[in-house]
Amino acid sequence: MEVLVIGDGGREHALALALSADPIVAAVHAAPGNPGTAQLGTNHPVAATDTAAVAALARELGVGLVVVGPEAPLAAGVADTVRDAGIPCFGPSAAAARIEASKSFAKEVMAAAGVPTGRAITCHDETEVAAALDDLGAPHVVKDDGLAAGKGVVVTDDRAVALAHGTACGDVVVEEFLDGPEVSLFAITDGTTVLPLLPAQDFKRVGDGDAGPNTGGMGAYTPLPWLASEVVTQVVDTIIEPTVAEMRRRGTPFAGLLYTGLAITADGPKVIEFNARFGDPETQVLLPLLATPLAQVLLAAATGRLAEVGDLAWRTGSAVAVVLAAHGYPAPPRSGDPITGLDRVGGDAHVIHAGTRRQADGGVVASGGRVLAVVGVGESLTAARDTAYAGMADIHLDGGHHRTDIARTAAEQQSGQES
Repeated sequence: MEVLVIGDGGREHALALALSADPIVAAVHAAPGNPGTAQLGTNHPVAATDTAAVAALARELGVGLVVVGPEAPLAAGVADTVRDAGIPCFGPSAAAARIEASKSFAKEVMAAAGVPTGRAITCHDETEVAAALDDLGAPHVVKDDGLAAGKGVVVTDDRAVALAHGTACGDVVVEEFLDGPEVSLFAITDGTTVLPLLPAQDFKRVGDGDAGPNTGGMGAYTPLPWLASEVVTQVVDTIIEPTVAEMRRRGTPFAGLLYTGLAITADGPKVIEFNARFGDPETQVLLPLLATPLAQVLLAAATGRLAEVGDLAWRTGSAVAVVLAAHGYPAPPRSGDPITGLDRVGGDAHVIHAGTRRQADGGVVASGGRVLAVVGVGESLTAARDTAYAGMADIHLDGGHHRTDIARTAAEQQSGQES
């Protein structure tokens, strides 16, 4: 069959790369795609949130599966429109995608399902935000209630900063701060069966040592040598399956990728947030280690047959992704700077395009904040880190910047365990 991937970021390039390796996939299409997806198949100039145009393109191409990458098209109902056209689609309905599109709705679902999470107060104006900040105390966690592309959250000890963010956003959720290392656990589900992926960890702050403002993610790695294996089973049993069951009970079954952002607290795993799609940049490190053919899994989930797949199989080793950001990011970035050295990256490293654009002369320039990621795969986290950073050293972007400490602590811990 042929497959259509919706979106134009790093996650979509990573998905297209993994889908193209599945033996049942004859061709990969992307809409609108980027220079990375163009190397794997055909890009189509269709906006990801144009529900009718996406469905029309899927019909015209005769694809056997549509995979929706970003949250905005899911919230807009692209998956509904594609399914209404009779084409299998991996991605939740607009009603189910509210679990990401509305933080207050997600908290409501968690409360009904008995899922462990922090206290939260939904606020609509400055007075309510101020009262919630005083009630819950510092560190203050203030989240835009709607979609904010990973940039709607402020975590700060500065009450004035928290209040200003809450006031600027309008409707917000003020939450209890959950103390403990953060983990991303993805699960593929058809609304009944749940298949967890490996746990991963991303790095949200722009600078080394978690300094500076939050970003969409400056890197990621998997697996996590410091996380006990039974934690995944615990999270599936106490968080993911109850949430999926509650969504089904409400008549809005969640079929797609449920992303659970966790804090591993002294009292056990608690939910920080749910997302309704593959996370970026965690997807970039998870998919290279997935041995089960991706298209077959996503098609089974899209058609209610996930129970037939069995547990996912994984390759041994580790993967590390390091993000190269444009000058100025996470403030409004500078666009148009040329990127050189992409053709020098090879071996166990590969480049995932995110905010890039190909010029008429064939050159590639930066066109977004997070420009690309270099992914390294190795038998250990140290080997994977070395490979990723060696690949990054081959690439030049004027004013570009990246963190130098992605997975460093975990790699040192893994080396200590092995010695």
